[in-house]
Amino acid sequence: MNFCSIASGSSGNCIFVGTDQTSVLIDAGISGKKVAEGLKELDRKPEELDAILITHEHSDHIKGLGVLARKYGIPVYCSPGTKETMLSGNMLGKVDESLFHDVLPDKYFQIGDLEVLPFRVSHDAADPVAYRLCHEEKCVAVATDLGYYDDYIIEHLQKLDAVLIESNHDINMLQVGRYPYYLKQRILGLKGHLSNDNAGRLLGEILHDDMKAVMLGHLSLENNLEDLALMTVSAEITLGDNPFKGDDFPIQIAGRDHPSQMIAV
Repeated sequence: MNFCSIASGSSGNCIFVGTDQTSVLIDAGISGKKVAEGLKELDRKPEELDAILITHEHSDHIKGLGVLARKYGIPVYCSPGTKETMLSGNMLGKVDESLFHDVLPDKYFQIGDLEVLPFRVSHDAADPVAYRLCHEEKCVAVATDLGYYDDYIIEHLQKLDAVLIESNHDINMLQVGRYPYYLKQRILGLKGHLSNDNAGRLLGEILHDDMKAVMLGHLSLENNLEDLALMTVSAEITLGDNPFKGDDFPIQIAGRDHPSQMIAV
């Protein structure tokens, strides 16, 4: 199974997961053209996609969805609340509604030879989910746009081979930055985004000896730095109540506007 971030950040998110038989995207928050360019770098084509899994309806997760669905007829999987919000708000333009398939938290479904499990996250969207995907005995997950984590989230991120986890902001940079107060409160709130510190603490709960790779994603352009995210997350792992150190695992940043290194598990 291959796992790669085509783009990840506050300006757009699109993650690729594939096997020899099946190819899916998690979110399409960049233009259809950029999705196609990113897939080309992975030796894939949009017309080969078996599905697009949508986490929620914010523009940085669905910007290219309408174009891709119309042009290539790609099936779209999302929660009922997300579908209703996208279609009733005309966020995608005219799209064939028969392409949409409902997903429910904690209910497995199959796309080709990928087994997919959606699970709930806390974010200021209509009905957001994150996804865990497995092929044979290998599993990866993408968990971004979550204001906090709890035992439920930790449970769904156990025994992964690779994970992309949100490391959105440095708390101090956000607090002293130029964002208006209401936006700072939204980001810091229980339906906002995970900080570098909390990303490190969450990783400390889910790391295990067989974890192959970690990606930090959805970094804020205004309120974070790549080196700072890596340093903070590594420090939290090292200092946390777990047997690992921050440099025990390969941790990479999921690039804002270019594909990451392909991870094979």
